[in-house]
Amino acid sequence: MARRRLDQVDAMRPVKQAGVISTHSVIYFAAVGASVASNAALLLLHVSREGFFFISACMLTYAYAEMKLTGLRRYYWRRFLAVGIPYLCWTVIYFCWQLPTAHYGSVLAALKHLEYQTWTGYFQLYFLLVIMQFYLVFPLVLMLLRRTRGHHGLVLAVAAAAQLAISIATHWNYLPAALIKYGQEDALEYVLYLIGGGVVAFHLAEVDRWVRGHVKLILASTLAAALFAEGVYFLALHHVTTVLGSGSDPFQPSVIPFNIGAVTCGYLAGVALVEPWRSRRTKALVRSGSDNAYGIYLTQMLFITSLSWLGWKQLDSVLPWPLVCLLTVAIVFLCGATLTAVLARTPLAVPLTGRKQQPWSTLIPRRADRTEPEPAAMAAADPEPAMRPAADLEPAMRPAADLEPAAVAAGSRQKNGL
Repeated sequence: MARRRLDQVDAMRPVKQAGVISTHSVIYFAAVGASVASNAALLLLHVSREGFFFISACMLTYAYAEMKLTGLRRYYWRRFLAVGIPYLCWTVIYFCWQLPTAHYGSVLAALKHLEYQTWTGYFQLYFLLVIMQFYLVFPLVLMLLRRTRGHHGLVLAVAAAAQLAISIATHWNYLPAALIKYGQEDALEYVLYLIGGGVVAFHLAEVDRWVRGHVKLILASTLAAALFAEGVYFLALHHVTTVLGSGSDPFQPSVIPFNIGAVTCGYLAGVALVEPWRSRRTKALVRSGSDNAYGIYLTQMLFITSLSWLGWKQLDSVLPWPLVCLLTVAIVFLCGATLTAVLARTPLAVPLTGRKQQPWSTLIPRRADRTEPEPAAMAAADPEPAMRPAADLEPAMRPAADLEPAAVAAGSRQKNGL
Protein backbone atom coordinates (compact mmCIF):
# COMPACT_ATOMS: atom_id res chain seq x y z
CA MET A 1 0.00 0.00 0.00
CA ALA A 2 1.38 3.40 -1.00
CA ARG A 3 2.38 5.76 1.79
CA ARG A 4 2.21 9.51 1.71
CA ARG A 5 5.38 11.51 1.74
CA LEU A 6 6.47 12.84 5.13
CA ASP A 7 8.07 16.15 4.29
CA GLN A 8 8.30 17.14 7.95
CA VAL A 9 10.45 14.08 8.65
CA ASP A 10 12.72 14.93 5.73
CA ALA A 11 13.10 18.43 7.15
CA MET A 12 14.32 16.96 10.44
CA ARG A 13 17.38 15.49 8.82
CA PRO A 14 19.49 18.64 8.42
CA VAL A 15 18.42 19.72 11.91
CA LYS A 16 19.70 16.43 13.32
CA GLN A 17 22.97 16.72 11.43
CA ALA A 18 23.52 20.18 12.85
CA GLY A 19 23.11 18.58 16.28
CA VAL A 20 25.69 15.89 15.53
CA ILE A 21 28.18 18.48 14.26
CA SER A 22 27.55 20.58 17.37
CA THR A 23 28.51 17.65 19.58
CA HIS A 24 31.79 17.08 17.75
CA SER A 25 32.53 20.80 17.61
CA VAL A 26 32.28 21.06 21.39
CA ILE A 27 34.48 17.98 21.81
CA TYR A 28 37.17 19.42 19.53
CA PHE A 29 37.03 23.17 20.15
CA ALA A 30 35.61 23.93 23.60
CA ALA A 31 38.08 25.82 25.78
CA VAL A 32 40.25 23.60 27.94
CA GLY A 33 39.30 25.50 31.08
CA ALA A 34 35.59 25.22 30.36
CA SER A 35 35.17 21.50 30.90
CA VAL A 36 32.29 21.94 33.34
CA ALA A 37 30.25 24.02 30.89
CA SER A 38 31.22 22.00 27.82
CA ASN A 39 30.32 18.72 29.50
CA ALA A 40 27.00 20.21 30.54
CA ALA A 41 26.38 21.11 26.90
CA LEU A 42 27.43 17.66 25.66
CA LEU A 43 25.01 16.06 28.11
CA LEU A 44 22.12 17.48 26.08
CA LEU A 45 23.73 17.57 22.63
CA HIS A 46 24.11 13.80 22.62
CA VAL A 47 20.37 13.62 21.92
CA SER A 48 21.19 13.91 18.21
CA ARG A 49 22.28 10.28 18.40
CA GLU A 50 19.10 9.04 20.06
CA GLY A 51 17.07 11.15 17.67
CA PHE A 52 18.78 9.54 14.73
CA PHE A 53 17.94 6.05 15.93
CA PHE A 54 14.35 6.94 16.80
CA ILE A 55 13.62 8.51 13.41
CA SER A 56 15.43 5.74 11.56
CA ALA A 57 13.39 3.05 13.30
CA CYS A 58 10.17 4.99 12.83
CA MET A 59 10.67 5.57 9.13
CA LEU A 60 11.92 2.06 8.50
CA THR A 61 8.79 0.64 10.13
CA TYR A 62 6.60 3.12 8.29
CA ALA A 63 8.15 2.11 5.00
CA TYR A 64 8.09 -1.66 5.53
CA ALA A 65 4.99 -2.10 7.65
CA GLU A 66 3.48 -4.39 5.01
CA MET A 67 6.68 -6.29 4.21
CA LYS A 68 6.28 -10.04 3.64
CA LEU A 69 8.79 -12.78 4.29
CA THR A 70 9.28 -13.10 0.55
CA GLY A 71 10.68 -9.58 0.48
CA LEU A 72 13.45 -10.13 3.03
CA ARG A 73 16.17 -10.69 0.45
CA ARG A 74 15.37 -7.43 -1.29
CA TYR A 75 15.10 -5.66 2.05
CA TYR A 76 18.54 -6.76 3.28
CA TRP A 77 20.19 -5.95 -0.04
CA ARG A 78 18.78 -2.42 -0.02
CA ARG A 79 19.93 -1.90 3.56
CA PHE A 80 23.42 -3.01 2.61
CA LEU A 81 23.50 -0.59 -0.31
CA ALA A 82 22.19 2.24 1.84
CA VAL A 83 24.45 1.75 4.84
CA GLY A 84 26.96 -1.08 4.49
CA ILE A 85 28.78 0.15 1.40
CA PRO A 86 29.03 3.81 2.51
CA TYR A 87 30.20 2.64 5.92
CA LEU A 88 33.03 0.57 4.45
CA CYS A 89 34.02 3.29 1.99
CA TRP A 90 34.19 6.03 4.61
CA THR A 91 36.01 3.81 7.07
CA VAL A 92 38.79 3.45 4.50
CA ILE A 93 38.66 7.17 3.62
CA TYR A 94 39.06 8.23 7.25
CA PHE A 95 41.82 5.71 7.77
CA CYS A 96 43.76 7.22 4.87
CA TRP A 97 42.89 10.73 6.03
CA GLN A 98 44.53 10.04 9.39
CA LEU A 99 47.70 8.49 8.01
CA PRO A 100 49.79 11.71 7.98
CA THR A 101 49.30 12.15 11.73
CA ALA A 102 48.89 8.52 12.84
CA HIS A 103 52.58 7.51 12.96
CA TYR A 104 52.01 3.76 12.86
CA GLY A 105 55.03 1.67 13.76
CA SER A 106 54.57 -0.67 10.79
CA VAL A 107 52.25 -1.55 7.95
CA LEU A 108 50.89 -4.41 10.05
CA ALA A 109 50.07 -2.02 12.89
CA ALA A 110 48.25 0.26 10.45
CA LEU A 111 46.22 -2.61 9.04
CA LYS A 112 45.31 -3.79 12.53
CA HIS A 113 44.05 -0.32 13.32
CA LEU A 114 42.00 -0.31 10.13
CA GLU A 115 40.47 -3.62 11.18
CA TYR A 116 39.68 -2.18 14.61
CA GLN A 117 38.00 0.86 13.07
CA THR A 118 35.97 -1.38 10.79
CA TRP A 119 34.52 -3.28 13.74
CA THR A 120 34.01 -0.31 16.07
CA GLY A 121 33.38 2.59 13.69
CA TYR A 122 35.47 5.71 13.19
CA PHE A 123 34.20 8.52 15.40
CA GLN A 124 30.61 9.19 14.21
CA LEU A 125 30.39 6.13 11.96
CA TYR A 126 29.38 3.89 14.85
CA PHE A 127 25.87 5.24 14.28
CA LEU A 128 25.78 3.04 11.20
CA LEU A 129 26.95 -0.01 13.13
CA VAL A 130 24.04 0.42 15.52
CA ILE A 131 21.48 0.90 12.78
CA MET A 132 22.81 -2.15 10.92
CA GLN A 133 22.23 -4.24 14.04
CA PHE A 134 18.67 -3.01 14.08
CA TYR A 135 18.31 -3.82 10.38
CA LEU A 136 19.26 -7.42 11.09
CA VAL A 137 16.56 -7.94 13.71
CA PHE A 138 13.97 -5.61 12.21
CA PRO A 139 11.86 -8.42 10.69
CA LEU A 140 11.47 -9.85 14.21
CA VAL A 141 10.65 -6.41 15.64
CA LEU A 142 8.06 -5.91 12.91
CA MET A 143 6.53 -9.30 13.70
CA LEU A 144 6.33 -8.35 17.38
CA LEU A 145 4.63 -5.03 16.64
CA ARG A 146 2.12 -6.68 14.31
CA ARG A 147 1.17 -9.32 16.88
CA THR A 148 0.86 -6.82 19.72
CA ARG A 149 -1.54 -4.45 17.98
CA GLY A 150 -3.77 -2.96 20.62
CA HIS A 151 -1.08 -3.43 23.26
CA HIS A 152 1.62 -1.08 21.99
CA GLY A 153 1.39 0.96 25.18
CA LEU A 154 2.59 -2.07 27.11
CA VAL A 155 5.38 -2.67 24.56
CA LEU A 156 6.51 0.91 24.97
CA ALA A 157 6.41 0.67 28.76
CA VAL A 158 8.58 -2.45 28.70
CA ALA A 159 11.03 -0.75 26.33
CA ALA A 160 11.19 2.30 28.61
CA ALA A 161 11.84 0.12 31.67
CA ALA A 162 14.54 -1.77 29.77
CA GLN A 163 16.15 1.50 28.64
CA LEU A 164 16.24 2.81 32.19
CA ALA A 165 17.69 -0.43 33.55
CA ILE A 166 20.32 -0.70 30.81
CA SER A 167 21.32 2.96 31.21
CA ILE A 168 21.74 2.56 34.97
CA ALA A 169 23.71 -0.66 34.55
CA THR A 170 25.94 0.88 31.89
CA HIS A 171 26.54 4.11 33.75
CA TRP A 172 27.46 2.41 36.99
CA ASN A 173 29.48 -0.39 35.32
CA TYR A 174 27.19 -3.24 36.35
CA LEU A 175 27.48 -4.92 32.95
CA PRO A 176 30.31 -7.13 31.65
CA ALA A 177 33.45 -5.18 30.73
CA ALA A 178 33.02 -5.81 27.00
CA LEU A 179 29.50 -4.36 26.99
CA ILE A 180 30.70 -1.31 28.89
CA LYS A 181 33.66 -0.78 26.56
CA TYR A 182 31.56 -1.01 23.41
CA GLY A 183 28.37 0.41 24.85
CA GLN A 184 27.89 3.13 22.27
CA GLU A 185 28.11 0.57 19.46
CA ASP A 186 25.50 -1.72 21.08
CA ALA A 187 21.95 -1.36 19.77
CA LEU A 188 20.54 -2.49 23.14
CA GLU A 189 21.71 0.81 24.62
CA TYR A 190 19.06 2.54 22.48
CA VAL A 191 16.22 0.05 22.83
CA LEU A 192 13.61 2.66 23.80
CA TYR A 193 14.33 4.83 20.78
CA LEU A 194 14.44 1.94 18.33
CA ILE A 195 11.31 0.19 19.61
CA GLY A 196 9.61 3.50 20.31
CA GLY A 197 10.21 4.59 16.74
CA GLY A 198 8.53 1.45 15.48
CA VAL A 199 5.53 1.92 17.76
CA VAL A 200 5.10 5.54 16.67
CA ALA A 201 5.17 4.43 13.02
CA PHE A 202 2.10 2.28 13.65
CA HIS A 203 0.26 5.30 15.08
CA LEU A 204 1.84 8.10 13.10
CA ALA A 205 -1.37 9.96 12.28
CA GLU A 206 -2.52 10.01 15.91
CA VAL A 207 0.93 11.00 17.17
CA ASP A 208 1.16 13.76 14.58
CA ARG A 209 -2.18 15.22 15.65
CA TRP A 210 -1.27 15.07 19.34
CA VAL A 211 2.14 16.69 18.85
CA ARG A 212 0.74 19.51 16.74
CA GLY A 213 -1.97 20.14 19.31
CA HIS A 214 0.31 20.27 22.37
CA VAL A 215 3.22 22.46 21.29
CA LYS A 216 3.41 24.52 24.48
CA LEU A 217 3.22 21.44 26.69
CA ILE A 218 5.99 19.73 24.73
CA LEU A 219 8.28 22.77 24.83
CA ALA A 220 7.71 23.32 28.54
CA SER A 221 8.21 19.64 29.38
CA THR A 222 11.41 19.47 27.34
CA LEU A 223 12.79 22.54 29.09
CA ALA A 224 11.92 21.06 32.48
CA ALA A 225 13.58 17.76 31.52
CA ALA A 226 16.71 19.63 30.42
CA LEU A 227 16.88 21.48 33.73
CA PHE A 228 16.39 18.20 35.58
CA ALA A 229 19.24 16.49 33.69
CA GLU A 230 21.53 19.46 34.25
CA GLY A 231 20.53 19.51 37.91
CA VAL A 232 21.67 15.92 38.33
CA TYR A 233 24.91 16.79 36.52
CA PHE A 234 25.73 19.75 38.77
CA LEU A 235 24.76 17.85 41.90
CA ALA A 236 27.29 15.23 40.90
CA LEU A 237 29.96 17.94 40.64
CA HIS A 238 29.32 18.61 44.31
CA HIS A 239 29.65 14.90 45.11
CA VAL A 240 25.92 14.31 45.39
CA THR A 241 25.33 11.18 43.32
CA THR A 242 22.09 9.40 42.53
CA VAL A 243 21.04 6.27 40.73
CA LEU A 244 20.05 8.60 37.85
CA GLY A 245 23.67 9.31 37.01
CA SER A 246 26.57 11.66 37.56
CA GLY A 247 29.07 13.49 35.43
CA SER A 248 28.51 13.97 31.69
CA ASP A 249 28.18 10.33 30.64
CA PRO A 250 25.83 10.24 27.59
CA PHE A 251 24.15 7.11 28.97
CA GLN A 252 22.90 8.80 32.12
CA PRO A 253 19.34 7.74 33.01
CA SER A 254 18.57 11.35 33.97
CA VAL A 255 18.75 12.48 30.35
CA ILE A 256 16.14 10.03 28.97
CA PRO A 257 13.13 12.36 29.48
CA PHE A 258 14.99 15.19 27.78
CA ASN A 259 15.89 12.96 24.83
CA ILE A 260 12.24 12.10 24.27
CA GLY A 261 11.21 15.73 24.48
CA ALA A 262 14.03 16.96 22.25
CA VAL A 263 13.21 14.43 19.54
CA THR A 264 9.60 15.60 19.64
CA CYS A 265 10.75 19.21 19.38
CA GLY A 266 12.81 18.19 16.35
CA TYR A 267 9.62 16.91 14.76
CA LEU A 268 7.93 20.23 15.47
CA ALA A 269 10.88 21.99 13.83
CA GLY A 270 10.40 19.81 10.75
CA VAL A 271 6.72 20.69 10.69
CA ALA A 272 7.55 24.40 10.89
CA LEU A 273 10.08 24.19 8.07
CA VAL A 274 7.59 22.73 5.59
CA GLU A 275 4.56 24.88 6.38
CA PRO A 276 2.55 25.56 3.19
CA TRP A 277 3.15 29.31 3.47
CA ARG A 278 6.95 28.92 3.25
CA SER A 279 8.48 30.46 0.12
CA ARG A 280 9.46 28.16 -2.72
CA ARG A 281 13.10 29.12 -2.25
CA THR A 282 12.95 28.16 1.42
CA LYS A 283 11.35 24.84 0.53
CA ALA A 284 14.07 24.24 -2.06
CA LEU A 285 16.80 24.94 0.51
CA VAL A 286 15.15 22.64 3.06
CA ARG A 287 14.94 19.86 0.50
CA SER A 288 18.54 20.41 -0.50
CA GLY A 289 19.57 20.19 3.13
CA SER A 290 17.54 17.01 3.48
CA ASP A 291 19.07 15.49 0.35
CA ASN A 292 22.61 16.24 1.52
CA ALA A 293 22.09 15.43 5.22
CA TYR A 294 23.46 11.91 5.00
CA GLY A 295 26.54 13.10 3.16
CA ILE A 296 27.03 15.87 5.71
CA TYR A 297 26.98 13.23 8.42
CA LEU A 298 29.52 11.09 6.59
CA THR A 299 31.93 13.89 5.65
CA GLN A 300 31.82 16.12 8.73
CA MET A 301 34.99 14.84 10.37
CA LEU A 302 37.03 15.72 7.28
CA PHE A 303 36.34 19.37 7.95
CA ILE A 304 36.44 19.26 11.74
CA THR A 305 39.86 17.59 11.77
CA SER A 306 41.08 19.96 9.06
CA LEU A 307 40.08 22.95 11.18
CA SER A 308 41.84 21.34 14.12
CA TRP A 309 45.04 20.90 12.11
CA LEU A 310 44.84 24.54 11.03
CA GLY A 311 44.80 25.72 14.64
CA TRP A 312 41.11 26.63 14.81
CA LYS A 313 41.08 25.95 18.55
CA GLN A 314 43.34 28.96 19.09
CA LEU A 315 40.34 31.17 18.41
CA ASP A 316 39.25 30.34 21.97
CA SER A 317 41.80 32.92 23.12
CA VAL A 318 40.04 35.77 21.29
CA LEU A 319 36.43 34.58 21.02
CA PRO A 320 34.07 32.86 23.48
CA TRP A 321 34.27 29.12 22.89
CA PRO A 322 30.50 28.75 22.32
CA LEU A 323 30.82 31.23 19.44
CA VAL A 324 33.78 29.28 18.04
CA CYS A 325 31.68 26.12 18.14
CA LEU A 326 28.75 27.83 16.41
CA LEU A 327 31.06 29.05 13.65
CA THR A 328 32.41 25.52 13.35
CA VAL A 329 28.92 24.11 12.90
CA ALA A 330 28.13 26.62 10.15
CA ILE A 331 31.41 26.01 8.30
CA VAL A 332 31.27 22.22 8.54
CA PHE A 333 27.60 22.08 7.57
CA LEU A 334 28.09 24.25 4.48
CA CYS A 335 31.30 22.47 3.43
CA GLY A 336 29.69 19.07 3.95
CA ALA A 337 26.61 20.05 1.96
CA THR A 338 28.76 21.39 -0.88
CA LEU A 339 31.01 18.32 -1.03
CA THR A 340 28.01 16.00 -0.86
CA ALA A 341 26.20 17.86 -3.63
CA VAL A 342 29.25 17.53 -5.87
CA LEU A 343 29.89 13.85 -5.05
CA ALA A 344 26.23 13.05 -5.66
CA ARG A 345 26.74 14.05 -9.29
CA THR A 346 29.63 11.67 -9.89
CA PRO A 347 29.69 7.90 -10.53
CA LEU A 348 30.63 7.46 -6.85
CA ALA A 349 27.36 8.96 -5.66
CA VAL A 350 25.90 5.81 -4.09
CA PRO A 351 28.97 4.57 -2.14
CA LEU A 352 30.00 8.06 -0.96
CA THR A 353 26.70 9.83 -0.40
CA GLY A 354 24.06 7.10 -0.30
CA ARG A 355 22.23 8.86 -3.13
CA LYS A 356 21.79 7.81 -6.72
CA GLN A 357 23.73 9.94 -9.18
CA GLN A 358 22.10 13.30 -9.84
CA PRO A 359 22.34 15.49 -12.97
CA TRP A 360 24.71 18.47 -12.76
CA SER A 361 21.88 20.76 -13.78
CA THR A 362 20.32 20.26 -10.33
CA LEU A 363 23.43 21.30 -8.39
CA ILE A 364 22.04 24.72 -7.47
CA PRO A 365 18.79 24.56 -5.45
CA ARG A 366 16.00 26.24 -7.38
CA ARG A 367 12.79 27.72 -6.19
CA ALA A 368 10.73 25.41 -8.36
CA ASP A 369 9.71 22.18 -6.65
CA ARG A 370 11.58 19.18 -7.86
CA THR A 371 9.85 16.36 -9.62
CA GLU A 372 8.30 13.82 -7.32
CA PRO A 373 9.53 10.24 -7.62
CA GLU A 374 7.42 7.69 -9.35
CA PRO A 375 5.26 5.39 -7.21
CA ALA A 376 7.49 2.41 -7.92
CA ALA A 377 10.50 4.28 -6.68
CA MET A 378 8.65 5.46 -3.64
CA ALA A 379 7.83 1.97 -2.65
CA ALA A 380 11.32 0.87 -1.98
CA ALA A 381 13.32 3.42 -0.24
CA ASP A 382 15.58 4.07 2.63
CA PRO A 383 15.55 2.82 6.23
CA GLU A 384 12.21 4.23 6.88
CA PRO A 385 9.07 4.12 4.88
CA ALA A 386 9.13 7.75 4.10
CA MET A 387 12.68 7.90 3.07
CA ARG A 388 14.87 7.42 0.15
CA PRO A 389 16.32 4.15 -0.99
CA ALA A 390 19.94 3.69 -0.92
CA ALA A 391 21.05 7.00 0.14
CA ASP A 392 19.51 8.01 3.32
CA LEU A 393 19.24 6.43 6.65
CA GLU A 394 15.67 7.41 6.75
CA PRO A 395 13.34 5.81 4.24
CA ALA A 396 12.83 8.13 1.40
CA MET A 397 10.31 7.96 -1.25
CA ARG A 398 12.94 7.21 -3.80
CA PRO A 399 14.11 3.77 -4.81
CA ALA A 400 17.41 2.57 -3.70
CA ALA A 401 19.80 5.29 -4.10
CA ASP A 402 19.74 7.60 -1.17
CA LEU A 403 21.88 6.96 1.70
CA GLU A 404 19.79 7.51 4.63
CA PRO A 405 18.55 4.19 4.28
CA ALA A 406 18.22 4.51 0.70
CA ALA A 407 15.80 1.75 0.19
CA VAL A 408 12.91 3.26 1.84
CA ALA A 409 9.48 2.54 0.87
CA ALA A 410 7.30 5.41 0.63
CA GLY A 411 6.72 8.15 2.95
CA SER A 412 9.26 10.77 3.55
CA ARG A 413 12.28 10.49 1.44
CA GLN A 414 14.63 8.65 3.69
CA LYS A 415 14.26 5.84 6.07
CA ASN A 416 17.03 5.89 8.57
CA GLY A 417 17.12 9.39 9.75
CA LEU A 418 20.78 9.98 9.32
